[in-house]
Amino acid sequence: MKRLSKRRKEVQKFTDNNKLYGLAEAVSILKNVPHVKFDETVQISFKLDVDIKQSDQMIRGTCILPHGTGKTVRVIVFCKGEMSNSAKEAGADFIGAGDLIEKINGGWLDFDVAISTPDMMRDVGRLGKVLGPKGLMPNPKSGTVTNDVAKAIKDIKAGRVEFKTDKQANVHTPVGKLSFPEGSLVENASALIEAIFRARPAAVKGQYIKNVYLSSTMGPGVKVDVSKFRSD
Repeated sequence: MKRLSKRRKEVQKFTDNNKLYGLAEAVSILKNVPHVKFDETVQISFKLDVDIKQSDQMIRGTCILPHGTGKTVRVIVFCKGEMSNSAKEAGADFIGAGDLIEKINGGWLDFDVAISTPDMMRDVGRLGKVLGPKGLMPNPKSGTVTNDVAKAIKDIKAGRVEFKTDKQANVHTPVGKLSFPEGSLVENASALIEAIFRARPAAVKGQYIKNVYLSSTMGPGVKVDVSKFRSD
């Protein structure tokens, strides 16, 4: 049996696995457990009662976190003509068309989010095998295929995050850094929880969210009571 480290033993004293914690209390626990030396990412994990084999029960959407993610996001834009000027003014890190496609085909992936105008998607589609597995392919459902590239760039830079169900019907999404003030983490997490509830498929009856955990990179998973957010 694997032995627990001294730090892990100390961390376990802060939580009760059989208890549901209010969101503010969960954030406070993560802020007060013994920390490591780097600024940990705070994440919310949802276990949803959806059938991912049914297309109408797949959960995917975006949410703008009021206080951002704490991460500098590098954005590229596939576009031409006047759209390039709009993208540059909005703060895109890299802008291009065929030249940018070839650069990525050559192995360059030094970015976090890719945006494309609709007219470029036929060409960008060639990158499906490269960008798809990494979750970087522009997609209309996530707002990254759009003619309003300026708004998309500004939203992403301001703290827009994407959420979607994985193969086990889970959603894992960052909501900030452990160095954020407690109130900022609570507001960010609240915004995401509300977005998940709004994304509930009409086909799902009864229970929708089975459980929710708030955690940090090296911290414990704290089970969160989201009953006050329920819309059903």
